[in-house]
Amino acid sequence: MDRLEHSSLATTLVELLRYRAIHQSDRTAYTFLVDGESQTLSLTYQELDRCARAIAAILQSADLVGERAVLLYPPGLEYIAAFFGCLYAGVVAVPAYPPRPNRSVARIQSILADAKALVALTTSTVLSTLKKQFPLAPELKNLKWLVTDRLDLSAAENWSEPDISKETLAFLQYTSGSTAAPKGVAITHQNLIHNSKGIYQAFEHSASSSVVSWLPMYHDMGLIGGVLQPLYGGFPATLMSPLMFLQRPLRWLQAISRYRATSSGGPNFAYDLCARKISPEQLTDLDLSCWDVAFNGAEPISQKVLEQFATTFAPCGFRQEAFYPCYGLAEATLFVSGGVKNEIPMVETIDANALAKHRVVQVDATQKSARAVVSCGRSLSDQKIAIVDPKTLEPCQPGEIGEIWVLGPSVALGYWQQPEATERTFCARTVSLGNNGHSNGHHRNGHSNGHHRNGHSNGHHHNGHSNGTRKLYRDPDLNNQAFLRTGDLGFIKNGELFVTGRLKDVIIINGRNHYPQDIEWTVEQSHPFIRPGGTASFAVETEGEEKLVVVAEVERSYRRQQQMDVDSTAVSSATHVANSRELLRSIRQAVAKEHDLLVHTVLPIKPGSLPKTSSGKVQRHACKRDFMAQTLKVWES
Repeated sequence: MDRLEHSSLATTLVELLRYRAIHQSDRTAYTFLVDGESQTLSLTYQELDRCARAIAAILQSADLVGERAVLLYPPGLEYIAAFFGCLYAGVVAVPAYPPRPNRSVARIQSILADAKALVALTTSTVLSTLKKQFPLAPELKNLKWLVTDRLDLSAAENWSEPDISKETLAFLQYTSGSTAAPKGVAITHQNLIHNSKGIYQAFEHSASSSVVSWLPMYHDMGLIGGVLQPLYGGFPATLMSPLMFLQRPLRWLQAISRYRATSSGGPNFAYDLCARKISPEQLTDLDLSCWDVAFNGAEPISQKVLEQFATTFAPCGFRQEAFYPCYGLAEATLFVSGGVKNEIPMVETIDANALAKHRVVQVDATQKSARAVVSCGRSLSDQKIAIVDPKTLEPCQPGEIGEIWVLGPSVALGYWQQPEATERTFCARTVSLGNNGHSNGHHRNGHSNGHHRNGHSNGHHHNGHSNGTRKLYRDPDLNNQAFLRTGDLGFIKNGELFVTGRLKDVIIINGRNHYPQDIEWTVEQSHPFIRPGGTASFAVETEGEEKLVVVAEVERSYRRQQQMDVDSTAVSSATHVANSRELLRSIRQAVAKEHDLLVHTVLPIKPGSLPKTSSGKVQRHACKRDFMAQTLKVWES
């Protein structure tokens, strides 16, 4: 790999790390703050390269080239070494997270079944804990296990350079959150190199940049933004566990100040948490003047939160111009669009009533119906964003809100071994009844790169879409191009992308995606008197933050049981209230345990009153509408 004259010529992550190991061997690549503050571990590029070669050699000797390997690590440098060890071996990495003690391993089991993984990499401590669950999870017991924290690094000498190219599958990014039917997004080396280059250019990074990240390494933003972006740019990264940040948000800003980070960020809730939890007395020793890219993505961006954060930390040198709202998703590797560095983000104030009808109507901020929407910037220069009516598949006109579609080299191959889901999501094509429409999609260089996906690893072929009556849209930028349907809604104005909502039901809280059907299943299992199929979960915005609401039908027999309890006790009202509280507490505890989520509101409703379709499917949007309007039939305890 020392053939490379410059790191920018690398076509795979293996070539890239090998280049760094040769030309920047003793430079620290990653520093991990074990306690979130002063206790540190570090890896140079050379050390990381040797660890990766040692892990890869063992995988190669076990004849696992081309297979999938699940990574089950707590946050730390071992995870990074294992990820690159897989790439060095030509093994497809599957990032995951080890379940906590006494918690379900259902998600891990689902991922293992979908990926058909043969091997798992982890630490000795995690494996010791997981072994206790082997009797209940044969999928775990049947895996080949490789413990990497006690590895003999001399194995690195047995490594053979893998036969890979830019088209080679690098890893599977499983859709975020807990889901009983996970989908693995197939990400190639080309996807990763292209997206890393795009982030590097959009953030205006350089060799003198520095990153601090607390984001989970098994999610796309933490892995690609916090781990791979510094490698691509050849600058240092300082990392910590998400738990260290959540326990004490001040640690994040202290790390930025101490390590003079130029780039760091996270979801909207992180900025809100800092503004709420960090006291004025704790600002004294913070110097945030070095922070020039404070990216904000993965969930709705609140203008109020941005303003509050900027006001709170202005005495520490934080500048409002540092805010960098952006938009992305795993299916597009990570980054899709972002703002302009050192420019205050654009904000549009639009009418909420028109928004409900998928129209953009600008109003004065003083109006009661005004809603501020923060721009997520512009597309990568060689990619394309289109706004399309999700029902007719016609490009939207200016002033219309539609589904966000993306085209370009960062778009993944598809979903692992799921050709039908891949066809629906990755192979969208616009159509039009006429020829005089136009797209308001914007890209910086004014033309499409003509990128077209003609197949992927599971043998599925992308065929054109046509219903036999509509013509393919004649705009050469859109004609017969296979787009990614993001499932998100938005509009483009003056070349800026504004995200307004989600077409799909995925709930995003604290930067994590949660599938409502999984939460609903947990709720139904939490108490015997929750009616099966009678639960809906969704998020509502409260004080600029997304909060979880659970609506659940209560069985008629529960009321009869309560009445029996009342009749048989002298303290009837106290017992009645206690039983009701016990039901609500069971729901909250179950959701917290299985999904790491706090339920903001639990609303028990009368049996048979949950909004459903004629075929019996829960209408979550209708339920949310009725909840906001306070028209649901509340169960009275």
